[in-house]
Amino acid sequence: MTNQKGIEGRLLSLDALRGFDMMFIMGLGGLIVSVCALFPGGGDSWLARQFSHVDWEGLHFEDTIFALFLFISGMTFPFSISKKRAKGMSEGKILLDIIRRGLILFLFGLIYDGLFDLQFATQRIPSVLGRIGLGWMFAAMLYAFTGKKAQWATAIGILIGYFLLLRFVVAPDAPAGADSFSLEGNIVSYVDRKLMPDNIYVRGVYDPEGLISTIPAIVTALLGMFTGRYVKESEDSGEKKTLKLLCAAAILLGIGLAWSIWFPIVKKLWTSTFVLTMAGYSVAMFAIFYYIIDVRKHRKLDWIFRVVGLNSITIYMAQRIIDFSSINGFFLNGFANIFPENVGSFILSLGYFVLCWLFLYFLYRKEIFLKV
Repeated sequence: MTNQKGIEGRLLSLDALRGFDMMFIMGLGGLIVSVCALFPGGGDSWLARQFSHVDWEGLHFEDTIFALFLFISGMTFPFSISKKRAKGMSEGKILLDIIRRGLILFLFGLIYDGLFDLQFATQRIPSVLGRIGLGWMFAAMLYAFTGKKAQWATAIGILIGYFLLLRFVVAPDAPAGADSFSLEGNIVSYVDRKLMPDNIYVRGVYDPEGLISTIPAIVTALLGMFTGRYVKESEDSGEKKTLKLLCAAAILLGIGLAWSIWFPIVKKLWTSTFVLTMAGYSVAMFAIFYYIIDVRKHRKLDWIFRVVGLNSITIYMAQRIIDFSSINGFFLNGFANIFPENVGSFILSLGYFVLCWLFLYFLYRKEIFLKV
């Protein structure tokens, strides 16, 4: 596990970055909030607020987690498809493999949201994993079977077309004077309400992973693929790649923030400005991890992240299936109750995070990895 391209042809920094991202899904954000609460007023501090989603427009750190994961999923594809073609896999089999992975993730999303309850009338259909699966799947098809010009044209066309749709089409049931970018006025949520009123996140209102808003998510995955292609194919040195990646990140952020004057950043609509700002953030984060781990080869601690990154879907699903909170409480509730409430909360938050990590470390040592 010491060569630059890492496990199965992937960069070691990609697995580490994915692990960093998933740590916030398995409780790191809550742990940081509990640390903030140890100090007077800390529970309401700027830092603590970063680990909750914004109500609608704008960004907190919590809003970056999903987009970064989808971007990373895209980044790995140029490496994996190159390996498959090198092994002689036919284009037909590659297509079937892409579709299989996308549909499995969509199925996992249904399971996560209660498929086995057999309450089909109210089963939520859109999901986080469903968006990752479908967004990645369509992006992978574009990347695998079209040229670079068509890929860029499609990405730009989606971003501009999505803006025009949201800007000029208001939901027919919107209150008088409602903004077309608002929760009440946007056409995207209206379509979800009409097509699956009882099968969305907030029944009869909206779904942050709905149908139309999955289309710009394709661009998030596609921009990840473009980044992966550059890193894989460029003959630039590691230092030069890092510099170019940081410049690209600044450009993406600049375009996204400038455009947000006319097109607000709304994660729950996955607006084009959200796509661009999150792509900028994702490229910058990758550049940092890439420089430290793959260029400078500082790898003494990166395994802490890779333990999580190599089983990211596992920990996402496991937290839904395994009651880690009860296990954590079984061992720590008594100890935590000795202390004031804020200290006890910190102890339980730390215990939960460590428990999840140890679960993944056990799988890592046994070389058990869930691959989709």
